[in-house]
Amino acid sequence: MSDLASESRTSEVDEPASRTTPPESPRRIRINLRQSGIYVAFALIVVLFTVLTDGDLLEPGNISNVIVQNSYVLILAIGMILVIISGHIDLSVGSVVAVTGAICAVLTVNWGLPWWLAVLVTLVAGAAIGAAQGYWIAYFGIPAFIVTLGGMLVFRALTLTVLGNQGIGPFPDEIRTLSNGFTSGYLGNVGLGPLGGADVVSLLVGILAVAGFAVAQWRRRRARLGYGQTVDPFPLFAGKIVLAAVVVMFVVVQLARFRNLPWVLVLLAVLVLGYSLTANRSVFGRHIYAVGGNLQAATLSGVRVKPVTFWVFVNMGVLAALAGVIFAGRLNQAGPTAGMSFELDAIAAAFIGGAAVQGGVGKVIGAITGGLIMGVINNGMSLIGAPSERVMLVKGLVLLAAVAYDVWTKRRAGTVR
Repeated sequence: MSDLASESRTSEVDEPASRTTPPESPRRIRINLRQSGIYVAFALIVVLFTVLTDGDLLEPGNISNVIVQNSYVLILAIGMILVIISGHIDLSVGSVVAVTGAICAVLTVNWGLPWWLAVLVTLVAGAAIGAAQGYWIAYFGIPAFIVTLGGMLVFRALTLTVLGNQGIGPFPDEIRTLSNGFTSGYLGNVGLGPLGGADVVSLLVGILAVAGFAVAQWRRRRARLGYGQTVDPFPLFAGKIVLAAVVVMFVVVQLARFRNLPWVLVLLAVLVLGYSLTANRSVFGRHIYAVGGNLQAATLSGVRVKPVTFWVFVNMGVLAALAGVIFAGRLNQAGPTAGMSFELDAIAAAFIGGAAVQGGVGKVIGAITGGLIMGVINNGMSLIGAPSERVMLVKGLVLLAAVAYDVWTKRRAGTVR
């Protein structure tokens, strides 16, 4: 029996090693269009508008503007992608942005609370709003579309009530710095060639980000090889790492040459890292995918569906409140029309970034990419002087194309099987 057990253990250990070679032919590189299509589309859109604007799109100041101007939509997109993955939708986030911005304004301007305490109370208010909506959806069984549609109207009315139908401002310097400020040049600037004027700390942050990404991808590849799973051929794998490094360092250098890294970009980086780990590595993240992918199977597997749905909407409320503070701080005023159509931009970012209409599919980084696509379209068409109706037309066509592409890839995969 001991010999049999030893032989069994040996075969279990040796089997993955025997399957470490990827099944793809070394002469033939295959690209997963469903996973990579969004990044290819983003690159093509950037190239297109770079040509149309004679390079103005990639100027340091303009890149910084794209990030800062779309930061609140990107924050909303992070929460929205989790809501859509779980099989729901949230139409109220624009109104929640408005009402939480109004709450923060009243606390800081009218009541004179310290900025950090006002922000904390605002985030708690956002969590309470998410909990209220999550309760009706998760425990009362009302569809999220109906609950959040009602919330869109209710919270817009509360915004008008809190503000008295007028704007409140200005905000404290700390909140405006978070929305519009930039990191300081702690170690001075580089004075060499294309890096002329670039902040040393910003460059080091970019290098560390690239190194961390490369190490994470390499460990992921080794783990997949260890389990005998399919991986990209090494030339394609290395090419993706190099391409990502070039893009990240180009953006960092341009930002460092302008006014260094925006604080809101630092906040976004922390959110993207944290939520990516939560979605991909945590039990809660796996449960979100399970609930959206197959509700009945998730229930039978012991997933607590109602609490998962409830906390997804609580999280959406907190992120909407954070976006409300950022947006109000950027304008230096909380206004009754704040957040108009933000829910549409966040939903569009999630779907363009690869989320499935049926739920169960999507990535945080995909939602960020989708939001950046919308931001580049807005910015690029503004630079070429396109009228607003043409901008809306292009954004609508891009959204339709993204959903159609998702449906097409699913049908194609089904045909192959």
